[in-house]
Amino acid sequence: MSQTFAQQTASEYFDIGVNKSKAGDFVGASQAFSTAIAMNPDNPSSYFNRGLAKQQLKDHRGAILDFDKTIDLDPKNSLAYLYRGKSKGEQEDHRAALQDYNRTIELSPEDALAYLARGTTRAKLLDYRRAIQDFTKVIEVNTEDVNKFQAYYSRGTCKLRLEDYPGSISDFTKAIDMNPKRSQTFASRGFSRLRINDFTGAIKDFDEAIKLNPEDSESFYNRGFSKTKIDDFRGAINDFDKAIALDPQNVRAYYGRGFCNSKLNSQKDAINDLTKAIEINNVNIDSKVVYTGRITKNILDELRNVVQEKSKINEFSDDRSEAYYSRSVAKFKNGDAKGAINDLNKSIELNPTYAEAYFFRGFVRSSTGAQKEALQDCSNAIKLNPKYGEAFYVRGIIKHALGDDNGGCYDLSRAGELGYSAAYNVIREYCN
Repeated sequence: MSQTFAQQTASEYFDIGVNKSKAGDFVGASQAFSTAIAMNPDNPSSYFNRGLAKQQLKDHRGAILDFDKTIDLDPKNSLAYLYRGKSKGEQEDHRAALQDYNRTIELSPEDALAYLARGTTRAKLLDYRRAIQDFTKVIEVNTEDVNKFQAYYSRGTCKLRLEDYPGSISDFTKAIDMNPKRSQTFASRGFSRLRINDFTGAIKDFDEAIKLNPEDSESFYNRGFSKTKIDDFRGAINDFDKAIALDPQNVRAYYGRGFCNSKLNSQKDAINDLTKAIEINNVNIDSKVVYTGRITKNILDELRNVVQEKSKINEFSDDRSEAYYSRSVAKFKNGDAKGAINDLNKSIELNPTYAEAYFFRGFVRSSTGAQKEALQDCSNAIKLNPKYGEAFYVRGIIKHALGDDNGGCYDLSRAGELGYSAAYNVIREYCN
């Protein structure tokens, strides 16, 4: 009787998750599917749908784990392989993604999306000829215009890479016929026309690309380059000016403008532009290297401080550990980190199973720079309370800051899964 009730309850939570996904509430959906999984851990659909929700939250490591479990429970679920491949691709693991797409196609030989995904992955691996075969298959089997358009565009891009410029122009033209509102298709056809010295045709395509996307620095550069080829140096300078205004790091636009200024006998301006073309982002000249992308100390402090102290008043026990804990919070808020740690040490000594005290000691230690000790405290809090989302979150950002990107992102994924939604902001920024 209780098992039937659990099954019904799990089903209800599954339905809640589906409805939240449809409404765009992927954090709520993930939590609902987690509850369904806790009640019925053998339902592959719950893992699959939670994986899809995590994918929407850019939590690709967490999504892959859910698709793994889906496949364990349902080895012929072609969609699980397809979406696991997509998450692997987002993690730049293109060869593993390719294996998943191969398996999808084995199980579902007419799945246009699988051929489209495999073709895109093969193109990223520079296997343009086999990518073209996949995009051709999409065009043959697909009935949805959006996928057919993407296949024509992607096949054209592969042909461009293989220097089949007439073939690429033909595919880009078909893509434009299907969707004349996408600037990048005109820009790509313009580039192919540029390569066969059709400068007038190229300029017309870049005109259209710029009309559709006036912020496209590359199209301004390429139109300027095309104008330079027909000796319209002043028109080219106008385009290079715009390209640089939109992207001050566009070194080719400085080069082009410098070339045109020299042709127009403005040698001082030419030298200034060509010097910038030489110096900007040039790894071959002496320059200070600035590393970005890691969680630095300042970023760690900012992300950690997102966590709000959530202690509730507890029954006052004979050992008075709660009083030490609460006094530690007050001391820390008053700027006395050392005094806070002393109180937390005493609280833990009196009550070694006090998860909140371990977590808060880790939090305070992290704020003082003692990150390894903070990691250990967060791990102890998690051992005592495996559903401690804030502890997973703080441990995750510390791991990431110490260079364990993968471990940090897995912890952040678990924090989000447990309902600490701030983790997904960090995942989007630092785990993709």
